[in-house]
Amino acid sequence: MPHIDIDYADTLSGALDLPALVAELHPLVVERVDSVGVGKTFCRSAPAFVDGGPGAAFVHVTVGILAGRTQGVKAALAEDVLALLGKHLSGVEGATYSVEVRDLDASYRLYPTH
Repeated sequence: MPHIDIDYADTLSGALDLPALVAELHPLVVERVDSVGVGKTFCRSAPAFVDGGPGAAFVHVTVGILAGRTQGVKAALAEDVLALLGKHLSGVEGATYSVEVRDLDASYRLYPTH
């Protein structure tokens, strides 16, 4: 049931194949965290200003998962996601990319439950 948010610079429109990235990213996350249930992936573009430079290319992925996975599992997932981003951004000079794997808050609820 992971929640995956992909925030990316609008300067990457046309250079980043989001459907291809999601097609690899979503199942990777589900497999690595041994997830069941509903998963969601959201993609949002944003104006890019990294280090004060206009036109910068960045991607940040946030993966929210239910609590219970070890820090080792989360760190390994972060490394796997970074590698996947590197693959998809290999043709983009100067791209910056990052990932955060975090536990969803205990208040998280899903309806209907599965």
